[in-house]
Amino acid sequence: MPDAYLFDMDGLLLDTERLGMACFVDVMTTLGVAAHVSEPFGLTMIGTAAPEGRRLLAGFLPADITVAEVEDRWTAAFDLATQAGVPVKPGVADLLSDLAGQGARMAVVTSTSGDRARHHLERADLLRHMDFVIGGYEVPTPKPDPAPYLMAADRLAVDPTRAAAFEDSDRGIAAAVAAGCHAVQVPDLRPAGKPLPALGQMVATTLAEAVAQAQASAVRGRMG
Repeated sequence: MPDAYLFDMDGLLLDTERLGMACFVDVMTTLGVAAHVSEPFGLTMIGTAAPEGRRLLAGFLPADITVAEVEDRWTAAFDLATQAGVPVKPGVADLLSDLAGQGARMAVVTSTSGDRARHHLERADLLRHMDFVIGGYEVPTPKPDPAPYLMAADRLAVDPTRAAAFEDSDRGIAAAVAAGCHAVQVPDLRPAGKPLPALGQMVATTLAEAVAQAQASAVRGRMG
């Protein structure tokens, strides 16, 4: 078995990318940017840390719309949409509970700010399973750099090559592979027709399938 399990958050544990995309499209529509223009662009921001997302957004927006205005409206729309609860991906709660019951060490490695990530995970009743959360502002360099995963492995005192890492985005899986983890990609929202990167990662359709693949990979690695 892996010595630790490292999880991305949005689009993997929480079904927040879909909700966030809907909120972004709605905000841009109110600002005069049509959905057929804003949605494809929004998909390019998936998996980015805030500074890179702002840079991309600045290059996309018309001159009369500021990044700060979009961010404020987008955050408000998302917070309103999650007032009743933060959506969790199917099967995730039971899977994490089972791993915790087996004594697995787990952490979240996300590009979302740490405080916001911990708040969402707490509301989703998932935070109790995690040793800690590393957020986007809490790393020297964000994904796709391997630093976030290397930092998580170091905090858990495990060799990253003996840890499993799970991601939905291309930027995230690039970080996990570069860190040397047993890396599995579980694709969520993607631009139509865009192939997955060929990085040597494993690919799964659900997180439960991904965990099984990573566990098998870790066993093979130890036998080898």
